Amino acid sequence: MVHHTISSSRPSASSASSRIRSMNRFLGASRVWVVVALIVGALAACSSVPLSEPDAAPAEATASAAPAPGPVLAQGRSRWVPVPWSELPGFADDPLHEAWNAWVRSCERPPAAFVPLCPQVRRLMLGSADEQRAWMTGQLQPYRVEPLDGSTEGLLTGYYEPLLEATRQPTATHTVPLYRPPATLASRRPWYSRQEIDTLPEALAALRGREIGYLADPVDALVLQIQGSGRVRITESDGSQRLVRLAFAGSNEHPYRSVGGWLLQQGALRDASWPGIRAWVARNPHRVQEMLWSNPRTIFFREEPLSPLDAAFGPRGAQGVPLTPGRSIAVDRESIPYGTPVWLASPGPLVDLKRLVLAQDTGSAIVGAVRADFFAGWGPEAGELAGRLKQPLRLWVLWPRQPSR
Repeated sequence: MVHHTISSSRPSASSASSRIRSMNRFLGASRVWVVVALIVGALAACSSVPLSEPDAAPAEATASAAPAPGPVLAQGRSRWVPVPWSELPGFADDPLHEAWNAWVRSCERPPAAFVPLCPQVRRLMLGSADEQRAWMTGQLQPYRVEPLDGSTEGLLTGYYEPLLEATRQPTATHTVPLYRPPATLASRRPWYSRQEIDTLPEALAALRGREIGYLADPVDALVLQIQGSGRVRITESDGSQRLVRLAFAGSNEHPYRSVGGWLLQQGALRDASWPGIRAWVARNPHRVQEMLWSNPRTIFFREEPLSPLDAAFGPRGAQGVPLTPGRSIAVDRESIPYGTPVWLASPGPLVDLKRLVLAQDTGSAIVGAVRADFFAGWGPEAGELAGRLKQPLRLWVLWPRQPSR
């Protein structure tokens, strides 16, 4: 899944407190879906490989111990500095079973270093938080992620999966098409820009018959393309409805340009959050097309069915596994490999996050050592969180310990 992040301004203190409470409730509720959906699969996937008892020391003993001897590791744009477990804020309090869902998913396509540990990860799906914590402190070494210039603080933003209404055929109200990739996509690089797609007969001809469905609002179509995936309730020609996922299937390979940034440059607004953008759209309907064309990049989709199990997870990320709400992040692959468990600490101001997450996705705006995009889930509350999340970040990768010599 390839997505982009729109910069947003901070909400006022008076309006943020109610949102934070709502967002925390939302994150907690979304976890229940995932726990129930995955537990049967975890039982089926359990291996007969026993846990390593000698290394599974109590968390109280190991969390304060000095890190295993070892050098600072170089990893692309970052360096990893070994630290004791006591450096990880909130490690003793995180309900780890919620993150275990994402970890079991990562074990479907694990990094080579985690292949030997994945049978134990699957077995611990049904373990207590204390058992999971003890196993982690026995098997893994925390490394603080730093850029090469040594700064330890970065930026956390968010993304989500929109939930939209569409029709299979165009109607008087639903006229904005969503397309599958055109057959000529590979023959012209970059392909036609967003403005050219809307205005050139040859571009329109290449997309004829590639329509998946139609939305009522062109801004909703832009949001769907920026996020890279979405859930769409499609009304068929016979009036029946079904919920499907539209997943990223390609782009026209033009650079992404933020419409919020364009509006700021125009002096049209000061609040570049999605609520601010939509308020400007409502006041300036005659300039919406101009705003849309400021971003030349267009995304094409493929339609996927949503089974009950699929519906409990997000779309597949760049790692190739489904994303888990609140426990999957997008990272810079040059700094953190896909499938790596990561300790994330971001103290606000919007929401306080100290938790185990899995590096399972990427995004064109996610560049740098201490940089992450937090997958908030789907629907309006997830959109509210993702659209406003922009706060300080620290990261620690949790990497398998080297065998003692």
